[in-house]
Amino acid sequence: MPTSMAKRLRRIQENNDFSGTILVKEESNSLAELSFGYANRSEQIENQTGTRFGIASGCKVFIAVAICQLVDSGRLSFDSRLKDCVDFDFPNFDQEITVHHLLTHTSGIPDYFDEEIMNDYEELWRSKPMYHIRKLKDFLPLFQDRPMKSGSGTRFSYNNAGYILLGLIVEAASGQSFSEFVQNHIFNKVGMSGSGYFEFDRLPAQTAQGYIDFQDGTWKTNIYSLPAKGGSDGGAFVTVHDMVKFWEALMTYELLSPSTTERMIAAHAKVDNGDNYYGYGVWIAKNKNDEIVKYHVMGYDPGVNFHSSYYPRKSIKAVVCSNRSSGAYDMMKCIEEEFL
Repeated sequence: MPTSMAKRLRRIQENNDFSGTILVKEESNSLAELSFGYANRSEQIENQTGTRFGIASGCKVFIAVAICQLVDSGRLSFDSRLKDCVDFDFPNFDQEITVHHLLTHTSGIPDYFDEEIMNDYEELWRSKPMYHIRKLKDFLPLFQDRPMKSGSGTRFSYNNAGYILLGLIVEAASGQSFSEFVQNHIFNKVGMSGSGYFEFDRLPAQTAQGYIDFQDGTWKTNIYSLPAKGGSDGGAFVTVHDMVKFWEALMTYELLSPSTTERMIAAHAKVDNGDNYYGYGVWIAKNKNDEIVKYHVMGYDPGVNFHSSYYPRKSIKAVVCSNRSSGAYDMMKCIEEEFL
């Protein structure tokens, strides 16, 4: 790793007390590989490159791939309507919502955690305890009877509930739980041996606890802040090396056909007034010449902070996993300034 890069990353870590693991690879060459902080503070077990981290919404890309695989196999279409894919009742939803709308956050459905108006994820569990949330259907009472937020296909509005529905579609089309499908058809297929959807009350070895820090210097773990088992919108754990394997497999057509891969990573929805777009489960950044600079995924939960990017010009993969609520963005910004 370049000395300047190591010094900058360590300086940032000292300033924001980053806890987690960083991996940057170009082809087979490791450009940066560093770990900081503790996976378990009480036992003082340090984070390592083999540590499993929760990645929150970063795993929406896995569900997008699962849907695309079902399309490749002919069991689903991007134009399939929600009402034709699942047996659950959504009395106030637009009848023309499609798989494409759900993948691109343009369905207009209500979200169980609307990030445009809510900022405290823990508020969700005051009326419905998080230890009851273990299957996708457990999320439905949080949003299925609420009115539409906007018309389907009219605008981008980031939506977690849409990816819960996509998980239910995977289950209906495949006959497997969404987590089994992702495990069998994505994680196992590309050798992501450290990754999975784990339950908080039975985490496997080498899994980082998530920590929520307070201004007075105290802290708590996030076990009472998130569902007992995360859903298809944000329940996976990965290692940094596994995430690099995923990017490599996706971009070399190991997971999907070339045509479906290109559709998945196409810029389908404009996110803001800048050069940011959304594909299927992946964010896309362009430059002023309309060239794609990076594909990236990110995740924010109490005690979880994750950023990962693929830079097509140099085939660089960068992964930053943190078991605190913040810090990953600063590390990723440093990586981009150094290498790109």
